[in-house]
Amino acid sequence: MNALIDTMQRLFDFIGKSIPEWGIALLARGAIAYTFWSSGRSKVSGFLDISDSTFLLFEHEYGVPLIPPNIAAYMATYAEHFFPILLVLGLFTRFAALSLLIMTAVIQLFVYPDAWNVHMWWALAMLYLIRHGGGLVSLDRLIWK
Repeated sequence: MNALIDTMQRLFDFIGKSIPEWGIALLARGAIAYTFWSSGRSKVSGFLDISDSTFLLFEHEYGVPLIPPNIAAYMATYAEHFFPILLVLGLFTRFAALSLLIMTAVIQLFVYPDAWNVHMWWALAMLYLIRHGGGLVSLDRLIWK
């Protein structure tokens, strides 16, 4: 039995060492960037003209407290465009991931409280990026070795 456990341990060690950390960071950056960019694009018409339906959603469906709905619409839409660009470039990765993690917390708490099963996966990827940074294939690494 110990031989089987040792063999499995060696196999998992090999697999773990075969997966480059920069690949995990790149995948996390891409997944989060795609998620938020797609959401941001659904809020605009043209380049960055916020659609009337977006203002209606923020006014009637999204219950973001303390911020007027029209300001929240601008903030969310621009954040969903700006921070994914930073993530794709791997520039200010930790800041971009933290910003989107805060946005995710607001969405979870006030907009879609039953969507924790999706938001936890987003949070996991963003926490990884906050902890480890953008990885080897990032402008962060190039600028701030």
